[in-house]
Amino acid sequence: MGANRTDKIARLVQKELGVYFQRNSQSMFEGKMITVTAVRVTADLALAKVYLSLFPVEDKEQFLALINDQNSTIRYDLGKKIGKQVRIIPELRFYLDDSLDYIENIDNLLKDK
Repeated sequence: MGANRTDKIARLVQKELGVYFQRNSQSMFEGKMITVTAVRVTADLALAKVYLSLFPVEDKEQFLALINDQNSTIRYDLGKKIGKQVRIIPELRFYLDDSLDYIENIDNLLKDK
């Protein structure tokens, strides 16, 4: 039953952060497209690992640092949205989702053979 609850919270956080980045990308993030590809929540619901796909961004690490600088604002706004549905607003940790780069690399390797 605990895993079911963490999955629900993860889906809720993913949905709300997706909407948040869509609405605020122009003003806060230089108009870049930020996609929330996955969210993993710990069993105690205190930490959410958020995986992001960034497009078109040259230096992804630097842009991720820009997002992390806004972490407290993002968490506050998330809390206003989901505060009635959860007891604890999870702490957010943002990571780059490099699965698309990995798939592209494998595709290029297969084309070369």
